[in-house]
Amino acid sequence: MIVASASRIVQSLEFGRLNLVLAGMDCLPVQTGCIDVVVAHGIWNLARSGAEFRCAIQEAARVLTPGGGLFVFTFSRHTLPPDTQVVLGESFVFTQFSGEPQCFLTEPQLLAELGAAGFVPDPEVPLRELNRPRSGLLATAGTPVIYEAVFRRRE
Repeated sequence: MIVASASRIVQSLEFGRLNLVLAGMDCLPVQTGCIDVVVAHGIWNLARSGAEFRCAIQEAARVLTPGGGLFVFTFSRHTLPPDTQVVLGESFVFTQFSGEPQCFLTEPQLLAELGAAGFVPDPEVPLRELNRPRSGLLATAGTPVIYEAVFRRRE
């Protein structure tokens, strides 16, 4: 998928300044402060612990230039029923969605975790929640509720 994306994008670039890298979320093979945009699309929810989640956020902060953009697309806590129990010792890791540990944060948790790593919301692309059922309606089984937003690394 990344190869197909790269070939389509490169053909449309005016200046040829794009490098796509497939890497683990907690160890990006690039120099510190050299990336303009990090896309965290559906990856951070796969962190198996709060510590791994924080490592991934810190790694994004490390590689971004000051003011660089972070596109976030990750699971919301509203994916799971309100009474779902977290993994022992964790504050936002659950196993009920897939049988494996995954991160499902509330909006305050997401904002706090990103803020602690030096990110601020980008007002041009504010945080929004996708697929959240309206009050009083049942959620569709298996459909995750997703947060989407852009954040900026503090300068």
